[in-house]
Amino acid sequence: MRKIKTTILFWCVLSLCLPVSVCAQAELPTLDEAPDNTFTIAVMADTQSYSGKGTKHDPESKDEVKNRVFDSQTGWITKNVDKQNIIFVSHAGDVVDMNNTDQWNVAKTYLNRFHGEIPYGISPGNHDMTSNGNTDLYQDYFPAARFQSFDWYGGEINNNTNSYQLLSSNGVDIIIMHIACNAPDNVIDWANQVLDEHQERFAIVTTHMFLGPRDRPIQDVDYFDAPKGIMRWHKTYGDKGNSAEQLWNKCFKKHENIRMIISGDQSRSNAIHSKYIGEKGNVVHALLSDYSATEGGAIRLYRFIPEKDQIQVFTFNTTQDKLLLDTKIVPDKNEHYFTISTKLK
Repeated sequence: MRKIKTTILFWCVLSLCLPVSVCAQAELPTLDEAPDNTFTIAVMADTQSYSGKGTKHDPESKDEVKNRVFDSQTGWITKNVDKQNIIFVSHAGDVVDMNNTDQWNVAKTYLNRFHGEIPYGISPGNHDMTSNGNTDLYQDYFPAARFQSFDWYGGEINNNTNSYQLLSSNGVDIIIMHIACNAPDNVIDWANQVLDEHQERFAIVTTHMFLGPRDRPIQDVDYFDAPKGIMRWHKTYGDKGNSAEQLWNKCFKKHENIRMIISGDQSRSNAIHSKYIGEKGNVVHALLSDYSATEGGAIRLYRFIPEKDQIQVFTFNTTQDKLLLDTKIVPDKNEHYFTISTKLK
């Protein structure tokens, strides 16, 4: 009798638990088709997962250089451009892992999927140049001449090492600036002038280094545990290079229309969303996304909802074809999937 009662009790408890489990599963977010009157900007960063001959991953390999994650990301974006109404793709830098022709050839092959089909821009990272800021090889593959025939291409400095694009969708006029990692003062002067000329547009800045450990890490654990924010150190352009904090003080905080600053570079920070206040009281959303150390990588999708003055943020793993909701470094779902409230028009 006791055994029967125990069995009945077990199934009663199980039956009570099952609806909760099913309900919790149903509440997981999904990436549905973009609703009418919305549009999406896709962001890639740190596409450094190269394999094959001479790569950091396979230094002794004799195989052809490939990049499975980069291939997956560009392929997924191309296939979903209509479903998600993707109007632009921004690359936050470190297109390559090693600044050589083998990897640039592969990168160009994948990015050619966008060319003439989806407007896109690149903010060169520290791996995309030499330590003193020489971007000659990047310029060979992605020069200004490659983009100048497109009506959305606004202009550039240093042969597309820094550039801006002009877009309009659903009543929202946008300028997207791509500023090279630790850009020097002449680039800042150019950016200030361009932003002044387009101060009526919703401004987004993509630059490789912005959020991360505030001070230069001394030991490896500092990349994970040291205080984080706008970075005070830099990697490129030598004495002429500007840290993220200097870029903020000399340019970004001065323009009321800057509402978003997008960056990568810090895989050991993974994902950060912080808010800062510009000189004129405008809220600036700073958004780091670097999933290069996460299995399969991931892209960011920023879905603009003009009617609500909102931007819905999705992190999507294209190799697994599903939303990324947590990582070992950042387990909180709300750091990968959230909504931004900001004036869009």
